Amino acid sequence: MLNIATMGTSKITHAFIEATEALDEAKVVAVFSRKENTARSLANKYGIKTIYTDLTVLLADPNIHCVYIATPNVLHFEHVMACLREGKHVICEKPIFLTSQEWDLAYAEADRRGLYLFEAMRHLHTPNFTRLKESLKEVGDVSSVYLHRIRYSSKYDAFLQGQISNVFSKEAGGGALRDLGVYPLSLSLAIFGVPRSTSYHPILLDNQVDGSGVMVLNYNGFNCVIMVSKIATSYNNGEIHGQKGTITVDNPAPIKKIKLHSGGKMKDVGIEESLPNMSYQIKNFIHIMNERDHELYHYYREISKQVTRIIEQY
Repeated sequence: MLNIATMGTSKITHAFIEATEALDEAKVVAVFSRKENTARSLANKYGIKTIYTDLTVLLADPNIHCVYIATPNVLHFEHVMACLREGKHVICEKPIFLTSQEWDLAYAEADRRGLYLFEAMRHLHTPNFTRLKESLKEVGDVSSVYLHRIRYSSKYDAFLQGQISNVFSKEAGGGALRDLGVYPLSLSLAIFGVPRSTSYHPILLDNQVDGSGVMVLNYNGFNCVIMVSKIATSYNNGEIHGQKGTITVDNPAPIKKIKLHSGGKMKDVGIEESLPNMSYQIKNFIHIMNERDHELYHYYREISKQVTRIIEQY
C-alpha cells in the first residue's frame, strides 16, 4: 500500500483523492494546507484523519511514502525538492517545472536518493491513450495533425475586472501554454516523438500573459498544429490525418471518444474506461516503483523533460 499525502486543495486534488479511492494499492492518509480550516474541510470530505499545516512536520511522518503536489506552478520546484530531501517519492501536477534547470536539478536529486519523481500527465496512462496509439497504423503515413485545449477559464471574468489569479499570472507560471498546452503537447510527443522544430504564436493579454496561442511542431513529413486558449471554448475534435484515413479524438485529456474514418466508413475505437481517469496514472506509477520498471519510467520522464524544454522557450 502506497500511503500518500496531498499538497493543495483545488479541484484537481479532490479528483486525485477520488482516484485513489478506486484503487486497492494506494491511499491518501494525510492532507496539507497552510490554512487549517481548508485542510480540515478537505480531510473531512474524504474521511482522512490527518491534516498538516507545517510542511516540515508532514515530511517527518514516516507513515507517508509519497507526496502529491498540486500547489501553484511557481511553487512546484520548492515543494518537490523539499519532499525529495526528506526521502519521499513525488507525484507533481503539470506543468511540473518552469525551467529545464529546475527539471534537471530535481531529477538529479531524485536519482541520487533512489526516489521516484512523476509528472501527473493523466491522459498518457489510460486505455484510450493506448487505443489511440494502436489506431495510427490504420491511417498510414501521417500528413497533418490538429490538437487543441481551448477552454474558457472560470477565472477569466475576474481577470477582466482586474483580479489576476495564478493561472493568468506570468510570474506565477500561468498562461494558456503552460496551463493547458501541456496536454496536447505531451500527447504529440508521446505519439510522434520529439519534433524537429517548434514555434509558438501567442495572443497576449494586457498583463503580457498568453490568453491563447498556436503552437506548430514540425516533424519529418508533417506538422502538428496545437491551439490553446483560456479565453474561449472549442467544441471541435482533434484530428490526425493519414494517407489511408483520419482519426478524430474528442480531447487530449481525458480521451473519451476516438473514431477512425477510412474508406467512407467510421469505426468507434475508444472505450468506456472502468476507473476514474486519474486512477490509471497512479496504478502505473505504483507498477513502476514496485517492479522497478526503468524503461517505462524513463519513457514518461523523457516526455516530461521535452515538454518542459519546449514550453520554457516561450
